[in-house]
Amino acid sequence: MLQVSKIAEHKDEYIQALKKRNFEAEAVFDKILDLDETRRSTQAQLDDTLATSNKLSKEIGLMFKNGEHQKANVLKQKTGKLKEDSKDLSELLNGTTAQLQELLYTIPNIPHPSVPAGNSEEDNEEIFKDGDVPVLAEGSQPHWELAKKYDIIDFELGNKITGAGFPVYKGKGARLQRALITWFLDKATEAGYTEYQLPLMVNEASGYGTGQLPDKEGQMYHVTEDDLYLIPTAEVPMTNMFRDNLMTETDFPIKCTGYTPCFRREAGSYGAHVRGLNRLHQFDKVEIVRVETQENSYAALDGMVDHIKNLLKELKLPYRILRLCGGDLGFTAALTFDFEVFSTAQDRWLEISSVSNFETFQANRLKLRYKNKENQKELAHTLNGSALALPRVLAGILENYQTDEGIKVPEVLVPYCGFDLID
Repeated sequence: MLQVSKIAEHKDEYIQALKKRNFEAEAVFDKILDLDETRRSTQAQLDDTLATSNKLSKEIGLMFKNGEHQKANVLKQKTGKLKEDSKDLSELLNGTTAQLQELLYTIPNIPHPSVPAGNSEEDNEEIFKDGDVPVLAEGSQPHWELAKKYDIIDFELGNKITGAGFPVYKGKGARLQRALITWFLDKATEAGYTEYQLPLMVNEASGYGTGQLPDKEGQMYHVTEDDLYLIPTAEVPMTNMFRDNLMTETDFPIKCTGYTPCFRREAGSYGAHVRGLNRLHQFDKVEIVRVETQENSYAALDGMVDHIKNLLKELKLPYRILRLCGGDLGFTAALTFDFEVFSTAQDRWLEISSVSNFETFQANRLKLRYKNKENQKELAHTLNGSALALPRVLAGILENYQTDEGIKVPEVLVPYCGFDLID
């Protein structure tokens, strides 16, 4: 959520920046600033009214004590009117504040200056590519056929138990899945991230804190009886650990990691590109989250990108990095880099990670602040990234490592799996 003070200070700059997102901000900014002016003037009137009422109440007490009952009763009539006024002002203030908050929730984050303009994923900017795409033998198969051939993932059984998008991993498929999770966590802790085990459901405040609510409400599974939401990513509970915190610069850097299942309704997803592991309602992911000072957050983002590059390099998977354009940038992000692995059998790129700097956008909702060197309070910067999401990494391994003898296991995973071939 943007700060009203920043909107007032940088109004024209923000209007131009948000055009990269194809978001016309001028009218809504004008409404926000009008509401904020009303809110501040109403608050001032309410404060004056309450102060006057309190002062008169003290005077009335003294008058009764001194036997000046007539004067006291006259003042009591005035305080009665002041109480009515304060009630009306409080109602106006609450209504104005609610309207202001609702409008602020509709505005996406200001894109970083390096974000390219564009309307869709077609306009994203490729900034890095690494790894050789293997040349597969004729008759090579996509991962959903390989999963069936080697009996390692059962999509039909998951459909029977729950529904489409909830696969069952079995045998060597389950062990490879577990190996990936453990290896990703080990690599993150080696890089200085503290591991957490997190709740898989969050309350409404947590959803608002990181920006899933109200923007992505329709994509989240909602446990209505308890008003809890199944997490779409570990970012939500992990970042909310720091909600309402006031820290000092000595607390930084804050580096967190955790493995969780993730749950997404993926409403409206259909077609050939959602087959197999390409798009699921439940999937496993290891997340990395950082909380940083404003000065250090982009160096931290570079470090997160390098961490994920190293994972893919060790897995020996061909991948590329995209800088997302304004039209494809997530609602809460200021800058996002997407990692995509090449699926040789499908002849297409599959997104496996998004790494984002949210700057102060989440921190403003979270009331996550720190005291700088001058002992002044500032909003922190929050960042997160997938390191990594398992389904498409697994799809890339199955497809790119397939041979006539079976599917080879990446060398770094063999000690975790206890086998080097799926056959």
